[in-house]
Amino acid sequence: MNLDLNGRKAMVCGSTQGIGKAAAVELASLGATVTLVARNEEKLRAVCAELPAPTGQKHGYFVADFQLPDSLREQLQGVREPFHILVNNTGGPPGGPALTAAPDEFVQAFQAHLLCNHLLVQSLVPGMKAAGYGRIINVISTSVKIPIRGLGVSNTIRGAVANWSKTLATELAPFGITVNNVLPGASMTARLDSIITSRAQKSGKTREEVIQEMIDEIPAGRISAPEEVAAAIAFLATPAAGYITGINVPVDGGRTGSL
Repeated sequence: MNLDLNGRKAMVCGSTQGIGKAAAVELASLGATVTLVARNEEKLRAVCAELPAPTGQKHGYFVADFQLPDSLREQLQGVREPFHILVNNTGGPPGGPALTAAPDEFVQAFQAHLLCNHLLVQSLVPGMKAAGYGRIINVISTSVKIPIRGLGVSNTIRGAVANWSKTLATELAPFGITVNNVLPGASMTARLDSIITSRAQKSGKTREEVIQEMIDEIPAGRISAPEEVAAAIAFLATPAAGYITGINVPVDGGRTGSL
């Protein structure tokens, strides 16, 4: 099985923590040269220094705020080097019911997730086409299969990203470019920690009780580590996954109640 990413360049968004950071580490360990993308330059610099470089890669980063698509568009104009791998990964919108969400919440989430993903794809696809090799991996949510209660805005926008991805997969397959979605279930990240805290406050339960309720819904009987989600992302980025495109891959310990 060819898992070698030596000579490949990867751009990983939201890569200073959680799943994004774990994905960057995994891709680098397979030989990819990684460019990190996030808002906090200090954290970017620290993660960049931690990345493995088994083949002597020189990793890098650039600062971007996905709440500001126009600013991202301007920054991408300065990106000249070709990339072979793009991992779209952005922190989810705040929780709450869809019914009470303000219209601006949907607009902001749409900009941060779909529009910024789209700008990145438009910027990097020409280089992928020229190389005859491209891997676009979107980290979204199992809510694209079954909506998650209390995440009204997220459910709506994640669904839009999933359909955008499937459309792109059809358009880009002739060029050797795959487009897939990884759907994390409960993974111990800052995002999950925030959800746990919110549920505990609203329900009057302890954090431990909320965590146990989550675990009770997972056939595997545990919450995943970010590295387990990163492994799926990294595999989809490799030559071995060249005939896999247009799919949603849940990494959720069997929690999602649909195929």
